[in-house]
Amino acid sequence: MSIDIKAREYSTVREVAGPLIIVEGVEDVAYGEVVDIRTPEGETRRGQVLESRRGVAVVQVFEGTRGIDTSGTKVRFTGDIMRLAVSADMLGRFFDGSGRPIDGSPEIIPEDRLPISGAAINPPARAYPNEFIQTGISTIDGMNTLVRGQKLPIFSGAGMPHNELAAQIARQARVLRTEESFSVVFAGMGITHEEASFFMNDFERTGALERIVAFINLADDPAIERIITPRMALTAAEFLAFEYDMHVLVILTDMTNYCNALREIAAAREEVPGRRGYPGYMYTDLASNYERAGRIRGRKGSITQMPILSMPDDDITHPIPDLTGYITEGQFVLSRELHRKGIYPPVDVLPSLSRLMNEGIGEGRTRDDHSGVSNQLYAAYAEGRDVRDLVAVVGEEALMDRDRKYLEFADRFEKEFVSQGRDENRTIEQTLDLGWNLLSMLPEGELKRIEDRYIKKYHPKHRG
Repeated sequence: MSIDIKAREYSTVREVAGPLIIVEGVEDVAYGEVVDIRTPEGETRRGQVLESRRGVAVVQVFEGTRGIDTSGTKVRFTGDIMRLAVSADMLGRFFDGSGRPIDGSPEIIPEDRLPISGAAINPPARAYPNEFIQTGISTIDGMNTLVRGQKLPIFSGAGMPHNELAAQIARQARVLRTEESFSVVFAGMGITHEEASFFMNDFERTGALERIVAFINLADDPAIERIITPRMALTAAEFLAFEYDMHVLVILTDMTNYCNALREIAAAREEVPGRRGYPGYMYTDLASNYERAGRIRGRKGSITQMPILSMPDDDITHPIPDLTGYITEGQFVLSRELHRKGIYPPVDVLPSLSRLMNEGIGEGRTRDDHSGVSNQLYAAYAEGRDVRDLVAVVGEEALMDRDRKYLEFADRFEKEFVSQGRDENRTIEQTLDLGWNLLSMLPEGELKRIEDRYIKKYHPKHRG
């Protein structure tokens, strides 16, 4: 039996501050090292070294510091970083935020134990994302297309149906024209018991459970555990993508709870706060998660990310959505106004954006008219919204016939194109044909963003 001589046990806890403990007199302790903490009652908890300097180590405790004191607590430094046991048997399983099974089944037999920090992808080794992923949701597929290897967040707000939208995307997402395996890795951070039950029941009800791996950190679980939950999920995603050649969609919700946990740690360390009290390194920390999406040249698998964040007070300039928008390739924005109208999903296509959309659409991927239809729908809806604002000032009676057409277009666009059932799975052809039906309301002379050859090929008038 071998003994790990790097492991050291100390009883020199000097201070307990929020989710942190400070240990004195330590030697050879490294940043990120895993720590086993034994409380005076004999309970064992896990932690990780945040800082080490001059014989002092700052340790974050994932299960919280309740019951830990400065006299009877023992701290053992393991000499290793945090790892996740991974296996193909993870599919169809539910784990807590630390990677422990919570579905009543036994621990998995690991094929490997991978560091949750992941391995940085060499930029020249990245393959450019350009393969269309069909979600079955028209506002995404038609107007803000998701492509394989992209990171595209959903900006939502309190009380909005972002969980329902995430579950629908998880059920319906697939890569067209391929039979390759497609799986979903779901990470819930700070979600309620009700939300966790919703996801578990929905995945089971729809038969999607067998291709899903879920990591759940509940609202009453320690906030500090939220720091490792997305990293656990992304480690599982990397294993499935690059060892089993799967296309993996990673859904992370709610990144706002994750960032609040970062702020809690920063406050406990008495760091100088940045914008609205969040740490100055939050951009770098978010990037360390988001940038784990992508494709690698010579590998069949890929990781596509859809982080979800609820914007405090629906403020898109808040630091969390603001920094997220800089890192990711666009965003979907949910509208409270559309939600109040009873429209699901309430995606506001005007502030929404997919920067890689043009790489994943067109002939051979979706359809040759896709770009023109999308641009024309966007322009017509934007003009209709402007007319709607004008009506609030001058009244509908003062409008010209052309303005009335665009006002009607905006209303029908929301009711027929944006709105769809929670189990409605539209193909990209159905989405584009629906767009053409709406555009046929307008005179052909107004369709300036679509080439004449596509008008003659797809316009309902010419198709009979």
